[in-house]
Amino acid sequence: MIVVKYSSDKKNQWDEFIKSSKNGLFMFYRDYMEYHSDRFIDNSLMFYENEKLISVFPASVSDKVLLSHGGLTFGGFVTDSSMKQHHMNDLFESLLNYSKQNDIQEIIYKQIPHIYHKIPAEEDLYSLFCINASINKIEAATVIDLQNRPKIPKGRKAQITRAKREGVIFEESYEFEKFINLENDVLGEYHNATAVHTGKELELLHNRFPEQIKLYVGKHGEDIVAGCLLFVYENLVHTQYLAANDWARENGALDLVIFTLIEKFKDNKKWFDFGKSTEGDGKILNKGLISQKEGFGGRTFVYQTWKISLSEIKSF
Repeated sequence: MIVVKYSSDKKNQWDEFIKSSKNGLFMFYRDYMEYHSDRFIDNSLMFYENEKLISVFPASVSDKVLLSHGGLTFGGFVTDSSMKQHHMNDLFESLLNYSKQNDIQEIIYKQIPHIYHKIPAEEDLYSLFCINASINKIEAATVIDLQNRPKIPKGRKAQITRAKREGVIFEESYEFEKFINLENDVLGEYHNATAVHTGKELELLHNRFPEQIKLYVGKHGEDIVAGCLLFVYENLVHTQYLAANDWARENGALDLVIFTLIEKFKDNKKWFDFGKSTEGDGKILNKGLISQKEGFGGRTFVYQTWKISLSEIKSF
């Protein structure tokens, strides 16, 4: 097996492989990955067997640590439907050899959750276990099964009714700058943080992926008081950002936005992923945040991040 570091002349081949893969996501396309290329040193890899591309590995590198990928929620090996377990074991052997040859001391592996797969693609989990990798982080996300969701509590229904009574209007929006300002106001007040994306970056990414990146808002008059930046995948939708000002929280505007989105996608998607509600590498649970998501029928689903220490691995 041959391992080749990605270069721009391989963009078409990379993107075509993502398109035909069984676990590839739109954020693995190079036009998405490279919007923040100034923040990360790309070290994506391509794996060939008998001159045929059999896997790609979105990755960045920092201080002798290979991350899959530092700027993405998920990473790991992307493969097609022909991937079998023994081939995945071979991929890991090749990755480990490449890492040793390039003075990589540690690999951080963000496994793609199975609800994002087109068909089963958990060969990597078994391989990680076999080489003595360890769980680095477990993050509690909240997911609704859209075909089998619990009933919404009366209190949540009352908030949705209240938002309608107050005249909150749900609509798709292209005002990314206004939305991210609202998001940053919320993050700054409650979490002393700012959003990963800027408004201009969100607009750029939406223009590149108009069917996958959508902004939906609740407006009161001319003001955006609540909103959701939604990532749309083949089997699910994911709330990348949720934001609401004080008036919206009091009057149920974000509840209305979320409920309307659930209704919008319930017939053509399987899962509604609210994302994680943890901090501190997964060990601190934001009880208020997860409670809000559970109030819509969401239940816990975990994101797994693994660590491979090159000094502690064992071979197959």
